[in-house]
Amino acid sequence: MTKVTPQIVDKFGREHTYLRISITDRCNLRCFYCMPEEGIELTEKPKIMTLEEIVGIAEKFVNLGVDTIRLTGGEPLVRKNAGYLIKELADLGVTLKLTTNGIILDKYFDLFQEVGLRKINISLDTLEKSKSVFITKRDYFDRIMANINKAIDYDFDIKLNIVLIKGVNDMEINDFIDLTKDQDIGVKFIEFMPFKGNEWDWEKGVSKEEILETANSKFGEIVKLDDPEHSTSANYKVKGFKGHFGIVSTITNPFCAGCNRIRLTADGKMKNCLFATSETDLLNPYRDGKSIEDIILSSIKEKKFSRDGMDVEMEKEHYEQNRSMISIGG
Repeated sequence: MTKVTPQIVDKFGREHTYLRISITDRCNLRCFYCMPEEGIELTEKPKIMTLEEIVGIAEKFVNLGVDTIRLTGGEPLVRKNAGYLIKELADLGVTLKLTTNGIILDKYFDLFQEVGLRKINISLDTLEKSKSVFITKRDYFDRIMANINKAIDYDFDIKLNIVLIKGVNDMEINDFIDLTKDQDIGVKFIEFMPFKGNEWDWEKGVSKEEILETANSKFGEIVKLDDPEHSTSANYKVKGFKGHFGIVSTITNPFCAGCNRIRLTADGKMKNCLFATSETDLLNPYRDGKSIEDIILSSIKEKKFSRDGMDVEMEKEHYEQNRSMISIGG
């Protein structure tokens, strides 16, 4: 496929070539940092993009220069006929990626190999079964761990996503890094971020500096790796280890200057930023047969430079106007 010149450019000159699509707001876990305690009001089916609409809207983005698509949720693999969608999106000629909780991952390994989907991020916030049940409110730990090991055996490019919360799983930082000793996998530590209903408090957060101090205290020499262009994480490895680890420091060291990402929610709303309180409806104009390319290009011009304007403090009155994480897309 001929490479298209990026056209989705914001007022800061940032070219947007990476689209994250939430294909469902349903999930088979109930992680407290993602879903409010009382749950969420699920979007009615007629308001959710059909599989064909997802492909059609994604194609418009590809025509404007998007070359990478990551599927998220909720849990994307619980979407009925997700396999069909994955095949259709792969046919667009993009680099296709996936973020999943891993519960039913093994059902798709052969398909992923067929379409060339190599990069899989798996959410895994603890290596302890009892703590997993506490965090997720479900007992799928053994199945998830088995599927992670199978994915490694299949030689997929695996990263484990860990949202660090003080007093919950911060004492496991070095245990996760230990996983990279003999396996060529990535471990990605994510600072606790604020969303509607998740009772965010930075007192519960674990900073980039604290993570590195913890790693240094055990492993000694930590090597700083060159970060890929547009990387959302600062990347490191322990000298001599096969794998690596990264830190997504959204709170303490925002990485917004090189942002190339756009989000599309399951109900067809374009979000310029994870923290954006404003959204642009693409689904209804698309259903009405209107051109959405101009809408996309106009919307990106409204993107703010960093964290939707929360440059210093994470203001509660701001992030409580946003969606909960599960309805944005992980």
